[in-house]
Amino acid sequence: MYTIQANPSGTRSIHVTETALQTIQKYSLFQHLIDSNGIVDESVLEKLRLNIRSLIASQEDDRKDLLDLCIDVIYHNDMKAFGLHQLILLYIKWEEESEESEE
Repeated sequence: MYTIQANPSGTRSIHVTETALQTIQKYSLFQHLIDSNGIVDESVLEKLRLNIRSLIASQEDDRKDLLDLCIDVIYHNDMKAFGLHQLILLYIKWEEESEESEE
């Protein structure tokens, strides 16, 4: 389990499981999410939420992994743009570590 900081002062945090990171990877949720300016703001968080809602609505299969990701991380009470930025950084680090361990 990983912990990300949810606000700049560090008083709030969100726990992220390995399964949540695998779900992000499985559905490529961060691909084409951020605009060319590279800024993660509330509109980027809303775009991610809308993308996930669309995935859940369009699939007939069981999407428990997406629902768990939403409940535990994306729709967490403390999730704001700062937290999403920290989640993206964690995901990048996790993905690099996964690739290194496969080699």
